[in-house]
Amino acid sequence: MAQLSDDCFAFGGQLLSVEAAAAMIAERIPPIEGTETLPLMAALGRVLAGGLVARSPLPPFFNSAVDGYAFAHANLGEGSTRLPLAGRLAAGDAAQPLPPGTAMRVLTGAPMPEGADTVMMQEDAVLEGDALLLPPGLKRGANCRPAGEDVPLGAEALPPGTLLTAPEIGLAAALGFATLECRRPVRVGVFSTGNELASPGLPLGPAQTYDSNRFTLMAMLARLPVAVSDLGILPDRAEATRAALDRASREHDVLITSGGVSAGEEDHVRAAIESFGSLVFWRLAVKPGRPAALGVVNGTPVLGLPGNPVAAVVCFLHLARPLVLRLAGALDRPLPRFLVPAGFTHKKKQGRREYLRVRLGADAQRFEREGAGLLTSLTRSDAFCELPEEMTRLEPGTLVQVLPFAAIF
Repeated sequence: MAQLSDDCFAFGGQLLSVEAAAAMIAERIPPIEGTETLPLMAALGRVLAGGLVARSPLPPFFNSAVDGYAFAHANLGEGSTRLPLAGRLAAGDAAQPLPPGTAMRVLTGAPMPEGADTVMMQEDAVLEGDALLLPPGLKRGANCRPAGEDVPLGAEALPPGTLLTAPEIGLAAALGFATLECRRPVRVGVFSTGNELASPGLPLGPAQTYDSNRFTLMAMLARLPVAVSDLGILPDRAEATRAALDRASREHDVLITSGGVSAGEEDHVRAAIESFGSLVFWRLAVKPGRPAALGVVNGTPVLGLPGNPVAAVVCFLHLARPLVLRLAGALDRPLPRFLVPAGFTHKKKQGRREYLRVRLGADAQRFEREGAGLLTSLTRSDAFCELPEEMTRLEPGTLVQVLPFAAIF
């Protein structure tokens, strides 16, 4: 567990930019301790503890990249060259010497014959009986894969802190690793707050609604190297909230809550964190999602996200995601963004970053409803359109950055 000091987040500003929030997390949150050795597939989604160094080159031997004919480039003359065919090598065959002045049939992945350094693709080959006719001007080394072309022997194939996804698992397998040393997962406890909430499957009481934030947040956390605990719904009682945070902070590396961080009479999360003497109230300069609280309880970071579903998602992306990745010891992974032309007009206030839900096609079209409590604005749109702080008016045709939901959720 990362034991943080009470003042490690000390910040005196009123509104915090997204970049300032990320910088504070990167500078002041230490990774948790502990590693474990896992079978290759069990390491999927985890963070590599140490660098992965190639114990053999990849590919491990000089081989043909295509089906074709191998020969020594030095045999080429100024005009057309005729080389008799001598033998055949397929993938998995042992390499054999190439008789001087000959060519050999090779298939993709076959070891290059000893003495050969170039391959002509079979589609380009001209055969004359049992001989190969070669035109002048062929490039030495064409259609061959040298040993270590991908990863040389002894090179670092993956750095420490790599989040292991499918390509990294495949690379580790190609290098012959059956197990990987990984950092242990971050233990995350997730609460929702509010007497107005009921868990799905239970009957609704008067003036209650079903809790969605807890499940949205846990689903987003599932893409990260974590072990998640569902800690249920906190009632709107100050002492109960304080006791729950006190207890859970001793069993987790980070706590994430939604709701209860504004200044209302029944918003007890902020006050509970503050009672431990280590609250920083982050009012992010974003819309939706300004109210958020980050503090330390018993050395454990506690992040209070807004209660509105869309605001909770936006703050999760900019606060919870980098916080968890930092605790996991992962390398920085910026949110995926790409540019598209806007297909709509929009006015906004200067000095805050704004996130609009959009549908993507030839351009970005604004979703017709923008309330921060509308979950269908996430399920029926494709991306967040990110409008920078300095912008005050968006015109059609302007290139804007979008964060695609398919890469985020």
